[in-house]
Amino acid sequence: MDAPVLANMRCPVCGEPLGAAPGVLRCPRGHSFDIARQGYVNLSTGRSPHTGDTAEMVAARAEFLAAGHYDFISTALAAAARAAYPGGLVLDAGAGTGRHLAAVLDALPAAPGLALDVSKPALRRAARAHPRAGAALCDTWGRLPVADGSAGVVLDVFAPRNGTEFRRVLRPGGVLLVVTPAADHLAELVERLSLLQVDPEKAERVAASLEGHFRLAEETSLTRTLTLSPREAATLVGMGPSAWHTVPATAALRSGASPVTVTASVRLGVYVERSTSSQPAGGS
Repeated sequence: MDAPVLANMRCPVCGEPLGAAPGVLRCPRGHSFDIARQGYVNLSTGRSPHTGDTAEMVAARAEFLAAGHYDFISTALAAAARAAYPGGLVLDAGAGTGRHLAAVLDALPAAPGLALDVSKPALRRAARAHPRAGAALCDTWGRLPVADGSAGVVLDVFAPRNGTEFRRVLRPGGVLLVVTPAADHLAELVERLSLLQVDPEKAERVAASLEGHFRLAEETSLTRTLTLSPREAATLVGMGPSAWHTVPATAALRSGASPVTVTASVRLGVYVERSTSSQPAGGS
């Protein structure tokens, strides 16, 4: 765990700073947390009700992202972060494999990064995503193991939104970047395979989760038409929530011969503290 990352981290039990010792992170009060051999630290303080992504889902996501299909999202996040970054930590809450975090860190050469997730298979990859990024296991619905006002950018990409904690950890002038699926996201596969649909009230639920803490300063629609091989299309299904429900359909899709055309459509929201009057730039 690099010193600039560790300086922003806090003990999830008592809130004291964490220091490094062989194989562990430890606070002055003696609370100790193991560092896995894959490089992430387990800051969980109990059994989480959220299981996180499975090893199979994470492997599918890593394969799909490595092919560059969602790089347009990473590029937009990097541009929005670069336009508004006031210094401090780049915190990715629900980071998955850490690919989006890595793109943002590439755009901010001096910034340390921290990937948080509840999935151990995801964190094994996130811990290696970027030289300036650390990774920690925790439930992002609870108190985040980082210091007050330590983050200049908080990323939330297809992940739960903890408005109270996001505001606590964000420094003055910082931004919260939220990526959510639009109504037509993956519409062709949704119809073909009867996948889980995007909640038609998704935008309202996002706003409600952040209400009282943040205001939307800017929103950008990001849409790409993806031409995928049958294997890539099956991998796309396998990396998302529908993976739990569509094993036979995914197998049939994988065995096809024709390319699959899919619409990837998301919204990128740039949020600032509700008390902040400035309007940072963002977008792709």
